[in-house]
Amino acid sequence: MIKRRVVITGLGVVTPLGDVLDGFWNRLIEGHCGIRKLTRFDVSAYPVRIGGEITSEDFHPDQIIGHKETKRLDRFALYGMAAGIRSVMDSGIDFSTVDRDRCGVIVGSGIGGIEEMEQQYDKMLAKGVGRVSPFTVPRLMVNAAAGNLSIQYGLSGPVSATATACATSGNAVADAFHSIAYGEADVMLAGGAEAAMTKLGLAAFCALRALSTRNDTPETASRPFSKERDGFVLSEGAGVVLLEEYELAKKRGARIYAEILACGATGDACHITAPDENGAGAAKAMIKAMREAGINPEQMGYINAHGTSTVLGDLAETRAVHKVFGAAAGKIPVSSTKGALGHSLGASGGIELAITCLAMDRSVLPPTINYDEPDPLCDLDYVPNHARPASVRYAMSNSFGFGGHNTSILIGKV
Repeated sequence: MIKRRVVITGLGVVTPLGDVLDGFWNRLIEGHCGIRKLTRFDVSAYPVRIGGEITSEDFHPDQIIGHKETKRLDRFALYGMAAGIRSVMDSGIDFSTVDRDRCGVIVGSGIGGIEEMEQQYDKMLAKGVGRVSPFTVPRLMVNAAAGNLSIQYGLSGPVSATATACATSGNAVADAFHSIAYGEADVMLAGGAEAAMTKLGLAAFCALRALSTRNDTPETASRPFSKERDGFVLSEGAGVVLLEEYELAKKRGARIYAEILACGATGDACHITAPDENGAGAAKAMIKAMREAGINPEQMGYINAHGTSTVLGDLAETRAVHKVFGAAAGKIPVSSTKGALGHSLGASGGIELAITCLAMDRSVLPPTINYDEPDPLCDLDYVPNHARPASVRYAMSNSFGFGGHNTSILIGKV
């Protein structure tokens, strides 16, 4: 079977730095940070009281989705719907002009509607079983964002949802890419959404002791690859990209951000939460993508790292990059945007793929902010603290998740 070319023509994000693409991008490359003290619920008893919270001042779903629809969605699905709609708008596609049986959606979530589950459980305890909402299951199910986006546009091609923790978006994009490349679909929305900033969600991550405890300095709490890093900062949001078969996009005169050349996916088979300390699984994912695309190490122009600001994770990813790129590793710019955005779990890969596309399209590399003290064990070019002009021909976006899931999306300029 002939493999068809697949391009990215639409980008949509919902983040603590905004959900309008240009404004979000400008704040990101200017070095702004979306991490703040949490206000949604009382966090006084929590050891961690900061995060990448999306507030009502930042996000207005009624303006994007409509008031009626917002009432029947958990926040994670709201974010996913908004990012998907933004992506469609950005692409300029008119679904009435294409075969909707060949258009689909793969938008997943690492956790799904945890807020809905908490609220309905509290209601059941307080008021009885009969008061649980009949909308509970449609709100909390992990495929809620994907299903609702499919309904929104009448897309009856492949529709599903991935759930591979922090690699969710990467796996969603990989599945969507293969659907188009091998003829199952012509257009796909793909990415992830997450809203785990809830009472139970925050408590659970606190219990893991994986979070930064820099409560007094939220804007500098997430420090990817820095010697002072002490854990990731929990965040929320969504990132959805629109993929098209190249000839279809070309025919309708679409603006093309990038071509997806390959997707690598592997499992660590090591530990349910910790990465392989040498980054073996991550390295294999990158190698798979490089081999499929026919790209050699010297050609790589930029890597958007998973870079969560954990001691083990950042070191493992650094070792993986060295393993894959050898002598070229130190010459490749590698930045993590989680210093600015925090870690939005299953949504992070979709947001970061959109960032990687913008970096290629606009010839600017986003910085790794809060990089104050280099770690001698993390010795790559992390684009420290300031954005950098750069012309990029090939770029990679990495996402790694609990359970040992690894994805690497390799894109190229058309």
